[in-house]
Amino acid sequence: MKRLNWQVLLALSLIIMSVLLYLIHYAIFRDPHHIYIYLVGDIAFVPIEVLLVAVIVHQLLSNREKRVRLEKMNMVIGAFFSELGTTMLTFFSDYDPNLDHIRRNLIVANDWSKEEFSRVSKLLKNYGCEIDIEKADLEYIRGFLVQKRDFLLRLLENPILLEHESFTQLLQAVFHLMDELENREELKQLPDSDRKHIAGDIKRAYGLLIVESLNYMKYARDNYPYLFSLAMRTNPFDQSASVVLG
Repeated sequence: MKRLNWQVLLALSLIIMSVLLYLIHYAIFRDPHHIYIYLVGDIAFVPIEVLLVAVIVHQLLSNREKRVRLEKMNMVIGAFFSELGTTMLTFFSDYDPNLDHIRRNLIVANDWSKEEFSRVSKLLKNYGCEIDIEKADLEYIRGFLVQKRDFLLRLLENPILLEHESFTQLLQAVFHLMDELENREELKQLPDSDRKHIAGDIKRAYGLLIVESLNYMKYARDNYPYLFSLAMRTNPFDQSASVVLG
């Protein structure tokens, strides 16, 4: 109510000031015809002014704000892959018996076109990744994820990521996998039903990780060549990749 009163008072003050100025103009020049001409001209320009301010300027500011949010969001996603995402892809892919079927599609090159990224993205979304749970070191996965709990919690608290639905789903999948592992004291002697269930949780997180890693590499390639260079040199799917240059 106070804010509304302040706005109403401001509007009334501006109107009164305008009326006073017109009265002063009339008192000095005694020319109402001149006042009417400029008054109508000013009113006629109002729709154009609204168009410029409310539509064009607003759109420019909105686009700039979106770019800033996108940059911040991808900075956070980049931090995720640096902190644990790339490592998770490394050991999850070791448990994937079908990896060789798509490995060559995951070795992103600097000369990839938008069409190539789009093709691989569609391929990955339809890829039925599998997990050989017998190869999985569940105790290592649990220890690794628990160690990163605070970092993951900070990511979930970041309001920027609320706009990125697929990455939020990835975080939820990783948290769920961590909770499933952490709530089981003994991981080496699990019944087959539990091992099958955990394999499904790993598969869910692994599939989302692959898709998000491709999206991040595309953004880095288009906007930050130095980040893309590091991402290529640490690509867990490229067996010849080396972080060492030369």
